Amino acid sequence: MDKPSDMQKEQKLKWWQLSLLGVAGTIGTGYFLGSGLAISIGGPAVLIAYFLAAVGTYVVFDALSRMTADHPEQGSFRSYAQKAFGSWAGFGSGWVYWFSELLINGSQLTALSIFSRFWFPQVPMWIFAAGFGILGLVIVFFGNKGFDRVENVLAIIKMAAIVMFLVLAVALLAGWIGGGKYNPKLPNSYKEFFPTGGIGLWSSFIFAFYAYGGIEVLGIMSNRLQKPEDAPKAGKVMLVTLVAVYVLSIGLAVSMVPLSAFNPKESPFVLALSSDHLVFMPHLFNGVLIIAGFSTMTASLYAETSMMITLAQEGDAPTLFSRKWKGKYPLYALSLISVGLISAIVMSLLLPGKVYEYITTAAGLMLLYNWCFILLSSGKLLESSRSNHIKRWIGLLLIAMAVVGSFFHKLSRPGVYISLLLVLLIAICDLIVQWVRRKHTKVSR
Repeated sequence: MDKPSDMQKEQKLKWWQLSLLGVAGTIGTGYFLGSGLAISIGGPAVLIAYFLAAVGTYVVFDALSRMTADHPEQGSFRSYAQKAFGSWAGFGSGWVYWFSELLINGSQLTALSIFSRFWFPQVPMWIFAAGFGILGLVIVFFGNKGFDRVENVLAIIKMAAIVMFLVLAVALLAGWIGGGKYNPKLPNSYKEFFPTGGIGLWSSFIFAFYAYGGIEVLGIMSNRLQKPEDAPKAGKVMLVTLVAVYVLSIGLAVSMVPLSAFNPKESPFVLALSSDHLVFMPHLFNGVLIIAGFSTMTASLYAETSMMITLAQEGDAPTLFSRKWKGKYPLYALSLISVGLISAIVMSLLLPGKVYEYITTAAGLMLLYNWCFILLSSGKLLESSRSNHIKRWIGLLLIAMAVVGSFFHKLSRPGVYISLLLVLLIAICDLIVQWVRRKHTKVSR
């Protein structure tokens, strides 16, 4: 998810390398903490939601990677939306993506604060959020040359944590390690698998989609493949790997922890590893979660900064934000992003009990709105075939299901209103910008 360095841009990737980058870049706080929120809403049935979300995610990746292979564009999905529908769509797509990344940053800051309170429960969330936010901004401000290497190490740590969880969870279930905090129990009836019914499963759908967030950046990276036509294969392998990781780990967690214990304030994997014989393990795993979450947060900041500079360069944002202080530091773009992060920190101060649920829902929905732009643009720009047409509508239907399902739960409903308010704001600004451009064009004639 990070902005590639010059050296990386020159390197060409094999399809399996892109798959690995996708797995490492996608797994973040949406999985490590957001899965607990999904389980608490939908119960063990969320496994179905994660599978269906993977299908929808693959359709989006496939569409974007094929557009990238046919028409490589620096602005990627924003440029494709503009090409397909006009300048209003480029403006809308770019700003929807920017706000989605801003909200994702807010969600990740909140998740990092929750993880940190595992050790320091008396410290207010906003203090941790401010600390992580400032550190992330400083890293982006000074560039990512050194951080690229660190990011690779963090990706390895992230994957090692998942493998560690799978091994320890199996050992606890098999009785090789005793002293588990909870008695393992597999759901053995319809009521236990669907404790909140179909509506609960539907409401959890948005958080399953959120766990796959970042796939659009992998579509952008498809133009670095040695063989661009291998992009769909890379996407298939990546998503099969993600589904296997998500279903296995979440399946183990729901069999080891009673549904009543899952909550949005603790990672389900830390809960599952609670054991008298593994007293150090939740602490170790929590530290890994903070490293992994900070990695994805910083990568999102890079993507967000890059999009703001592109918007400003192409006239869809004030030109001030495209300028760099002393020619290399994106001070102005980061200043605007800082305002958004401060808003998330203020929400952590005012709504410490619900801020994660609200921001995460809004972030996931804004992400899905942008995915709709990608699918609709592909319908205009790619050769139409029956299979592609069917895939596109399946993707749009799954996204629509996730959006509508968010209305049915009290934890996600406020996030829906936040996302709709932002879309309305973008639409109004878009209308004003297009009106000014038309007026300027008439005057110049």
